[in-house]
Amino acid sequence: MKLKRTVALAAAVFAATSFNAMAAGKVQVEYWSNSLSPKFDSVMKELTGKFNASQTEIEAKWVDVPWDAFQARMVAAVASGNVPGLVNLPKPWMDQYAQSKMIVPITKQAAGFKSVYTEGANKDASYDGQIYGLPWYQVTGVLFYNKDLLAKAGVKEAPKSFSELMQTAKLVKEKTGVAGFSPKLNDGFTGWFLYEGLPVIKDGKAVFNSPAHVKLVEEFAAAYKAGVFPKDVFKMQFEDQIAAFGSQKIAMFAEGAHALKRTKTDSPKVYAETGVAGFPQAGGKTPFGGFLFLWSVPKGYKNVDAAVKLGKFLTNDEAQLAFAKASATFPSSNKALDDAYFQAGAKSADPVERATAVAATAIKASRTLTVSGLPDEATMNKKLDDEVQAAVTGRKSAKQALDEAAAFWNGKLSAK
Repeated sequence: MKLKRTVALAAAVFAATSFNAMAAGKVQVEYWSNSLSPKFDSVMKELTGKFNASQTEIEAKWVDVPWDAFQARMVAAVASGNVPGLVNLPKPWMDQYAQSKMIVPITKQAAGFKSVYTEGANKDASYDGQIYGLPWYQVTGVLFYNKDLLAKAGVKEAPKSFSELMQTAKLVKEKTGVAGFSPKLNDGFTGWFLYEGLPVIKDGKAVFNSPAHVKLVEEFAAAYKAGVFPKDVFKMQFEDQIAAFGSQKIAMFAEGAHALKRTKTDSPKVYAETGVAGFPQAGGKTPFGGFLFLWSVPKGYKNVDAAVKLGKFLTNDEAQLAFAKASATFPSSNKALDDAYFQAGAKSADPVERATAVAATAIKASRTLTVSGLPDEATMNKKLDDEVQAAVTGRKSAKQALDEAAAFWNGKLSAK
């Protein structure tokens, strides 16, 4: 019995120190990616090998963790003290873990090279005035539009502001009978408030029932009532929007640069009439649809400088470009985004090629539009989205809907 306890204790001690142990005289930095294997094994193994070949004191070990298991494994690792050196987090998770102190600030370590990254990425990498992540790969939405339908509505150019976009959508509906625009609503409405530069929470209270917030929801409600938005807009997923655009049931929508690959095959005539533009910025000074992944250092890791050195390598221009090419995503570094690989289609007549160049330019201002630190995120967002849907579809006034949602949120926030 005593021997068993001794063996168990030795195993526990070994496990608790394994990530920080010296391997062959080197500091071992295990780093966890998020659902990249097996599709991206080649590029990740290549990057790991290049880093290790360049080092005399640090050895990187790549481990991929499935999306569904990532958060539970992260929590367990921090609780046990058996943590990797880096973890690959989407921006909302980074904020959540920064708030709960499960990752550590790396402001000092990143100060000398943060200018490598885009302005929007640097803002996403910060929480409460500190840097908690090194920006890696990202996506953003571009505006796809049917040039023929816009021409029939008397519109010759893509809209340059959100108000122009809504006006164009209205003209398309009036002149052609086709829904002018399909906004992405199935992911929730908080992003639209932030896109407009409207705060969601201020001083610990929900503030999305202000006159400005009400006005935005009323604008969406008027568009819905007039048929400017498709009637099933709240249910439309990615594939639904692609199909609706290909069958000319909508004239404009926003998605990633790759979105129209199926349209090229299924609806070649529509594809030939497709224009591409950057999604216009509004009061939030960002396109809509941005989403960023970052590398963060978990609490309890002893060699933060070594972890950041690996993170700096993974997010340098060369490494970011290599991963972006392999994954059809975009880098978060300025120089990599200016690479000829992304800009080659800038003057192309092919919509997808042009969309890649447009996105690579627009993404420099892109932000992840998210609200962090909610005590009951799923329930609170569902309440807001249900109330917004009731207002947009005409079942409640915008003021009543937002007042009820704000009261619900404040009840949750006060009990936090």
